[in-house]
Amino acid sequence: MQIAHTRFGDVEVDPATILTFPRGLPGFESYTRYKLLHEEKPNPTVLWLQSLDDAEVAISVVQADLLGVNYQIELSDEETALLQLEAGHETVLLLTLAKQPDNSKGISANTMSPIIINATSRRGLQKIGLHADIVFRNNPA
Repeated sequence: MQIAHTRFGDVEVDPATILTFPRGLPGFESYTRYKLLHEEKPNPTVLWLQSLDDAEVAISVVQADLLGVNYQIELSDEETALLQLEAGHETVLLLTLAKQPDNSKGISANTMSPIIINATSRRGLQKIGLHADIVFRNNPA
């Protein structure tokens, strides 16, 4: 399968690397298949969660642990089943990134609604409304 990305051009997608979000993501509920893309450099910070259902949809994300954000997330039985999460499965937590609305170069990370991915089953969901006391901002001088 091949996708066209505005930043990366044409990208070949190995079906074994596709991430499935059975409920989609908030605002994009009908888009359930995604691929994580990144620049070709060692240890990239920003990743793009690229929809495979609509090439125009790509969400900038960062791994929560890179920002020093740690969570103890309680999942419902339904969420655990949706992720096909079992003991010993590794999870990855991603935070969505957004540019500041005033067109500055500032970027904020949404710590209240992390994206949870079961690295074994490659299934994910976005957990909405977690109580976080911190919103990280990077405002370069």
